[in-house]
Amino acid sequence: MTELSFKSLSLSDSMLGNLDSLGYEEMTQVQAQTLPLVLSGQDVIGQSETGSGKTVAFALGILSLLDPQDLTIQALVLCPTRELATQVAEETRRLARATNNVKVSELCGGIPVKRQIESLKYGTHIIIGTPGRIADHLRRESINLQNLKMCVFDEADRMLDMGFQNEIDSIASRLPAARQTLLFSATFPEEINKIAQRVLNRPTHIKVEPVKAQPTIEQEFYLTDEDNRLEALMTLLAVEQPLSCLVFCQTRQQSKDVHLTLQGEGFSALALHGEMEQRDRDEALVRFANGSVTVLVATDVAARGLDIDSLELVINYQLSSDPNSHIHRIGRTGRAGNSGRALSLVTERERGNVEYLAATTNQTITLDKLPTIDPAAAAPKPAPMVTILIQGGKKQKLRAGDILGALTGDDGIDGNQVGKIKISSSHTYVAVDRKSAGIAIQKLKSGKIKGKSFRVRIIK
Repeated sequence: MTELSFKSLSLSDSMLGNLDSLGYEEMTQVQAQTLPLVLSGQDVIGQSETGSGKTVAFALGILSLLDPQDLTIQALVLCPTRELATQVAEETRRLARATNNVKVSELCGGIPVKRQIESLKYGTHIIIGTPGRIADHLRRESINLQNLKMCVFDEADRMLDMGFQNEIDSIASRLPAARQTLLFSATFPEEINKIAQRVLNRPTHIKVEPVKAQPTIEQEFYLTDEDNRLEALMTLLAVEQPLSCLVFCQTRQQSKDVHLTLQGEGFSALALHGEMEQRDRDEALVRFANGSVTVLVATDVAARGLDIDSLELVINYQLSSDPNSHIHRIGRTGRAGNSGRALSLVTERERGNVEYLAATTNQTITLDKLPTIDPAAAAPKPAPMVTILIQGGKKQKLRAGDILGALTGDDGIDGNQVGKIKISSSHTYVAVDRKSAGIAIQKLKSGKIKGKSFRVRIIK
């Protein structure tokens, strides 16, 4: 047994079995250094980069001290964005499979607060949400933290960057004194240190340095001018023909304008920004992650916490003036042991940002001319997959195997033509090969799943 084995921890046999079934064989560095402290009840500051595995660290800590028979709020996790909160909640639910009847509630903006209040009346064990909405519930007294055992501040530096200082202070003032507190942050500026001093009790500070030997991200910078920025973006997309590309914009309006232009020119593109309804945001993320949309146009805030397995390309429509933000952006294309590519559009007025980025990151940056492309080869290609929406989900006890069986039965499609299947409480999203979409939708409309008929349609 190695020191990185989960079996070296004081976890239950059922928890270890579940970890094994989920494919967790060895701990990451942040897990190995923080989990023994967390499981022993200590307060911990975990300083590590995004994607280092900290969610598993604090989720296992929460589940280890939870009393499922006590249907009161025993753990609170604060996240900077709705997307990250959803990602954390989903991972926590997966890790909780070994424990019976654990209820996890998400409290974020974008969902009517009255609906959340009604749901909370039935009780919950773990709350995962954004500071603004959690503070709102505390003001309304719709949540009670008197039985809280653990509080987690996830990506604390981003919460401060997004202006949640007042909400964090308000929430901290309502936490019970007898609790365990964990704070995770990629950076540790003085503002984070001040929060740590107020909310943690003699914490152990664990700093996990980024692994320098990770696959490199190939970066290219292209000179353009402001009037031709959109045309330059379309040129890059036409040359690269990516199956998955995240385009970063500076503002919501910019992301909306770029999305509409790309869509109008025939590109498979969707937007992701803060003004979208939660249902639309969820659908955009599902379609992008399952390959039925190739380009997602987003702002930094909206893209925070995205859980995309394999991202082929990042394009900075406008270069960020903050080197840390730039690193976060391009880091989304080099995950899980994969190499990545990032392209940035730069105007003459932005040369100062390029020089600052080069000096800060200790790299040499050259500005290239935009590539040329034969107009005959520039036509946008459709996404390889199509997403089918089924009006039924976990409440109807649908499982991935049920849906796969319904699609691949008599006169159905081959199993290798079915992509990701995402099941929510009342909806299911199924990715199928574009060429097989017609057969798949007809098969679902004319057939039944688990003996029941469901409304289905292709999302466009």
